[in-house]
Amino acid sequence: MALSGVRVLELAGLAPAPLCGMILADFGAQVVRVDRLSQSAVTSAADVQARGKRSLALDLKRQQGAAVLRRLCRGADVLIEPFRHGVMERLGLGPEVLLQENPRLIYARLTGFGQTGKYAQSAGHDINYLALSGVLSKLGRKNENPYAPVNLLADFAGGGVMCALGIVTALFERSRSGRGQVIDASMVEGVAYLSSFLWKSQKVGLWNQPRGENLLDSGAPFYEVYRTSDGKFMAVGAIEPKFYNQLIKGLGLNMDELPGQMSLGHWPEMKKKFASIFAQKTQAEWCSIFDSTDACVTPVLSFDDAASHQHNKERGSFITNDLGEISPRPAPVLSRTPAVPSCKREPFIGEHTEEILLEYGFTKQEIAKLCSDKAIELKNLKANL
Repeated sequence: MALSGVRVLELAGLAPAPLCGMILADFGAQVVRVDRLSQSAVTSAADVQARGKRSLALDLKRQQGAAVLRRLCRGADVLIEPFRHGVMERLGLGPEVLLQENPRLIYARLTGFGQTGKYAQSAGHDINYLALSGVLSKLGRKNENPYAPVNLLADFAGGGVMCALGIVTALFERSRSGRGQVIDASMVEGVAYLSSFLWKSQKVGLWNQPRGENLLDSGAPFYEVYRTSDGKFMAVGAIEPKFYNQLIKGLGLNMDELPGQMSLGHWPEMKKKFASIFAQKTQAEWCSIFDSTDACVTPVLSFDDAASHQHNKERGSFITNDLGEISPRPAPVLSRTPAVPSCKREPFIGEHTEEILLEYGFTKQEIAKLCSDKAIELKNLKANL
């Protein structure tokens, strides 16, 4: 795979950092999740994005545990750390220390607000990062409060994915310079960068109206979601005139009897008209009408329906692991070195501690001493069976 041979240490955290690590693992990197000891490892237990990773349980608050991580970093290519600014420095594990010992290390710092600035040491969640980026102000319907769409945008897109992009970019640069570097991945800046189109299209006329009254934010009748007679939904995105014409035809309407597509004053009444028509047929009936057209009308699928939809099945867009759990296939698809995601169950906390330490050059005697000092935790799976 494309990242085969790349050694990654991911300090256990919530949401964005695990996704970042999983992306790297899916494309071939050897990712070790550095967990807290199981008694206090709430975040690790809640990690559902550990596909393809191994777990090493380590107490970084103990001097011996911090020394273990320093030693691991000497043989690693990438460190992903998700803590607020200053936490790693207090542990003696800041980038100035680790990069001095391994100048080739890519030290990725994934936080909400970044390493500097007023909020650098403040707590926050996706909705807060989304708000500070300006993006949240654009999301929502007419006459309603701004609406946060679960935690996909800032946490995962602006955080996990952007951080993975930064790591791969830094690895590419290192192949020429031989030097590592520090990545300051801020979720606020990541989601703001993701919204570059919104910023750079403000003078084009797409966002002149208040929230919920524009072309792409539920203001237009031809870019909207409509309920069907069976309580399901259809998504309409017929922006271009040639696609809009096919939408009108599929709805059984006559273009000559309707106001112009871009007649903003008529949009509210047209939305009501479209809604009443969509409500007359089931989702399956509308699919039979629009599937063979370029009207840009598609069904709104549940997770179960998405995994079983003909298009997605033909592409193999969803995969099933050994436990029967379904999840999306890694994307994008590379023609020569595609991702081959693991189908094994996700690791237990500390399951691979001894195995990993041996790989990184620790002796069995050193491992036994670390275990007796409670700096690490070995998971004896056989004892639990």
